[in-house]
Amino acid sequence: MKRVLILGCTGSIGVQALDVIDGADDMVCVGLATGARVAEMLSQAERRGIAVTSAAAGGGSVRHTSDLGEVIDRAEPDIVLNAIVGAAGLPPTLAAIERGIPVALANKESLVAGGDLVAAAQARSGAMLVPVDSEHSALFQLIEGVDRARVVRGVLTASGGPFRGRTADDLAGVTVADALAHPTWTMGAKITIDSATLMNKGLEVIEAHHLFDLSYDDIEVVVHPQSSIHAMVRLEDGSLITHMGPPDMRVPIGYALRWPAPPPAREEMSLVGTSLTFEAPDETAFPCLRLAREAGIEGGTAPAVLNAANEVAVAAFLDGRIGFMDIPEAVERALQSVPVVPAESLEVVLDADTRARAAALPAGVA
Repeated sequence: MKRVLILGCTGSIGVQALDVIDGADDMVCVGLATGARVAEMLSQAERRGIAVTSAAAGGGSVRHTSDLGEVIDRAEPDIVLNAIVGAAGLPPTLAAIERGIPVALANKESLVAGGDLVAAAQARSGAMLVPVDSEHSALFQLIEGVDRARVVRGVLTASGGPFRGRTADDLAGVTVADALAHPTWTMGAKITIDSATLMNKGLEVIEAHHLFDLSYDDIEVVVHPQSSIHAMVRLEDGSLITHMGPPDMRVPIGYALRWPAPPPAREEMSLVGTSLTFEAPDETAFPCLRLAREAGIEGGTAPAVLNAANEVAVAAFLDGRIGFMDIPEAVERALQSVPVVPAESLEVVLDADTRARAAALPAGVA
């Protein structure tokens, strides 16, 4: 019986992970952690017999703590699902890996902000990272199934979000409600806005670089509005191998939690009546994708600056303090003003994160 600790249990990924575990006979949830939504976590725990009274719990006891390493120790999991939103997910990813515990990673910011640190921790402990993002889960399965020497490029697909086909001028006055109306996926607010700006895809490019040791030139992004094909690999003979499936996050969640065991059988996806279309991303209307790739190529603390500035800007947009097109401006402002240094330690990365948050928004925006 695999013991699963869920960090970020009240978010979209955490809730769906509990659904996956509830329907399985080979997994059990042994701990939960949340940020502010404590009442919701308590309800989740009560329904599953996990004794909790505060913001983080596992192993039959309760802790109100910011030290998620302590939560990991108390829960004694076989795998940690990190579904925390934002750069706050980096320390617990490192904590699990340093303890030799595999991580089912839904917190892409761990690799965006601290990819070099995570790689160093993995080298010390040998702990495995199994991606939960649908695109990276698909690439993970594709690359595992083919001779790596044949792989030329990895291809990540993007839905295009709710504003696909619009120009920068069209986007100037879009509302929060407009941006949250994703055409295919049901996700949390932050990731939905990131999908609308294409920053999510930019963060995924950086994540793919670290997960699969692909150069940035060898990571391609293509807009695929049906969200049926999640990733592809280009082979040296010019052919493409694709991973196709329904837009249902419970599939990659279940794959990651069970790895290396195979996932259970599911109902087959029908091909009849299915159409597949692809187009190039518009980096003029959606500059966040370009900014993310440039930050990844620059390396050091640049991706951490990018990520932190984006978190601040998205929060300000959701609060109505800035406009939609102010998000990439905020990210670029931080990238231009915060010095980039080698990401040699968690303290250095967190310092860059702090500086970027202070620099992202213009004076006068509270």
